[in-house]
Amino acid sequence: MELRDIEIFLTLAEELHFGRTAARLHVSQARVSQAIKVQERRLGGALFERTSRTVRLTDLGERLAKDLRAGYDSIQSALAEATASVNRPSGTLTLGVMGALGHELHSLTEDFTARYPACRVQFREIHFSDPFTSLRRGEADMLLVWLPVAEPDLTVGPVLLTEGRVLAVARGHELAGRTDASMEDLADHPVLTAGRDLPEPWIAAMVPSRTPSGRPVLSSGPVMKTFHEVLTQVAAGTGVAPLNAHVVRYYTHPGVLFVPLRDAPATEWALVWRTAADTAPVRAFAEFARATGTRAMR
Repeated sequence: MELRDIEIFLTLAEELHFGRTAARLHVSQARVSQAIKVQERRLGGALFERTSRTVRLTDLGERLAKDLRAGYDSIQSALAEATASVNRPSGTLTLGVMGALGHELHSLTEDFTARYPACRVQFREIHFSDPFTSLRRGEADMLLVWLPVAEPDLTVGPVLLTEGRVLAVARGHELAGRTDASMEDLADHPVLTAGRDLPEPWIAAMVPSRTPSGRPVLSSGPVMKTFHEVLTQVAAGTGVAPLNAHVVRYYTHPGVLFVPLRDAPATEWALVWRTAADTAPVRAFAEFARATGTRAMR
């Protein structure tokens, strides 16, 4: 018997109804009848007694169903295990993160590796000035980056973290004594940027060309490639810099203060990976993170 014919026979032995068997297996009723007739001819005896109202197993059919069931269940179990092993994540998943944000993911990665003990997660630092190169080179499997991301070769996954923003100013700056600042203040002071090599959506999201009321924002200062270069320029009074609010928790600088930006849009941090490298560990981590949900950083 072919495996499909065994499945048809065993299902009919349970249902004792050709129509229900066909519906359960998503085949035509004629296909069920044909499969049974072929096996009956091959065995030389009837497997079912049929009337216009009932279907029941013959003695031969009962013995065959009993003998086939254990073997069929073993085959199905083996196939299911083989499929699961292909899709089960294993090995090392390298996650690219900026600065100290890896700390914010420790709980998630520990829960993930507890769920999938054959897979471990390691962090690799990336810089905002060159966010996607390590991913495209295969040096990282996934990234945690802020949105928006508009890269045609990358898949944007679930949002893991959200946070507000602050304005980094020199300690002697006129905004340093305020309890908060506004996006409108960006029009009144030179604003530092990290250069025009960054993805345009990132630049526009973090340092808009105009304030909410339409006033122009003046960008100034040298091109900076690291976060510490930004702090150095702010401390020197070169300009102010909008930053994500987690810097208050993780970074200090003797010449810099962080003033909350009360009306800045929230930053969303999402997982991103190469669409062409949609591996089992990547899929598993993305789905696990999606099920865990988004967390607001404090």
